[in-house]
Amino acid sequence: MIALEYDPVGRCRRIWAMIVKEIVQLRRDRVTLATMIAIPVFQLTLYGYAINTTPKHLPTALLVQETSDVGRSILAALQNTEYFTVTRQVYQVDMLDRLLASGEVLFAIEIPTGFERALRRGDHPALLAISDGTDPVAIASAMAALDGLVRSALKAAHAVPEASVEAFEIRQHRRYNPAGVSQLNIVPGLLGTILTTSMLVFAGLSLTREAERGTLESLLAMPVSPLEIMMGKVAPFVAVGFVQGVLVLAAGVVLFGVPILGSLALLGTLTVLFITANLSIGFTFSTFGQTQLQSMQMVMLFFLPNLLLSGFMFPFAGMPTWAQWISEGLPLTHYLRIVRAIMLKGSDFADLQADVLWLAALTLVAMAIAVASFRRTLD
Repeated sequence: MIALEYDPVGRCRRIWAMIVKEIVQLRRDRVTLATMIAIPVFQLTLYGYAINTTPKHLPTALLVQETSDVGRSILAALQNTEYFTVTRQVYQVDMLDRLLASGEVLFAIEIPTGFERALRRGDHPALLAISDGTDPVAIASAMAALDGLVRSALKAAHAVPEASVEAFEIRQHRRYNPAGVSQLNIVPGLLGTILTTSMLVFAGLSLTREAERGTLESLLAMPVSPLEIMMGKVAPFVAVGFVQGVLVLAAGVVLFGVPILGSLALLGTLTVLFITANLSIGFTFSTFGQTQLQSMQMVMLFFLPNLLLSGFMFPFAGMPTWAQWISEGLPLTHYLRIVRAIMLKGSDFADLQADVLWLAALTLVAMAIAVASFRRTLD
């Protein structure tokens, strides 16, 4: 380092020259500039409106085993409240079980045969309220409001005397997680989150690392197509991601007692699909970024919505409709539903078809964009 004499004026000029140089470089690096200025404002607006820890309008199924004024009053009360939205009315228990297993509804309320007659006779009948315990935060506030809601509906139908307090009871059944153990919800979510982080980073740095090391020219000179290059780079990371998934899953089972009620083969197959989707997206970022720093900025920009909008940290049902549509475009959203359903519910492929199709479509779109953007890099 060159030794400089102490000169206050000269030092200020040199510092000012460095400031000007950094500003010029920052103006040329549009990705970094956009990340520093526009992205925080966008994220604050998005997450400020999208995140809600007290979800409402939760999808609910009503099992009616008798047609009565009381049943109609309860249905009307559920439809008019802000906590529940009755999306299905069924008449068979197995259909109710299928709706809960597939995740189509989060609540199910059963009105048993003879409920109105027993209520008017003072026999203290019971309603059954079943909730999906795989997401305890989403159902807590709604379950707490259910008793008062039903009681008000029955009084409006003159089925419960004003002086009666214990004319009926609501038996709450938290299915798939009766004790409300938080690890049963968090550990499957961590499996998807860890895989998302590592796969995006690995693939996001693949091409920019080659460019900064000076080996990209040799890669481009090889007689291989963009698709072959991409598959060759992605395949080893698929194996690495699968090993990571096995380790996280084993730790969850051994250390936290998380059950695996469904098929391990189905879980492994869909995990490979999820890993491939994230690697394809990361590879796309690697083709867009000119440096590893730019690629990492794009990776983090994509990772944060996955973390906050997928249903891992905050209830998916509490988001507004527009935020839920954004979430549907994130692979982690669908993988969280898949892994929780297989591990905690024992769901099969028929229960997961919608999320599997979404995940497959996102994978194909990401691979197409990655190959197309890499082809432009070659040109």
